[in-house]
Amino acid sequence: MTPQPRHHAIDYVELTVTDLAAAKAFYAQAFGWRFTDYGPEYAGVVAPADDGTEVGGLLVAPEPRPSGGPFVLLYSDDLEGTQQAIVHAGGRILEGPYAFPGGRRLHFADPSGNELGVWGQ
Repeated sequence: MTPQPRHHAIDYVELTVTDLAAAKAFYAQAFGWRFTDYGPEYAGVVAPADDGTEVGGLLVAPEPRPSGGPFVLLYSDDLEGTQQAIVHAGGRILEGPYAFPGGRRLHFADPSGNELGVWGQ
């Protein structure tokens, strides 16, 4: 049984890579990661447990994220409500909400400028 995402919990970490095949080979060899392919520019990272749950992804881009770190995604039961809460708390919506294969998501910046995402069904 796949666990249900928890509202406003860290749910997914996305790494930007410049070569998807090389990144998949590296993470598979170094850590035993498995992947779900979603086309030539994205692969989901499957959790070490054998239930098929995705815990992250590899996204192809010309260069790594400007911050050099992963993209952290939270989950929301109410994406519009979360969007309003972000703005009300002083954050900025940078992108979205928009559709993607798992549902919908948005990107936001916290007051320090850290970019995170939130996804929901």
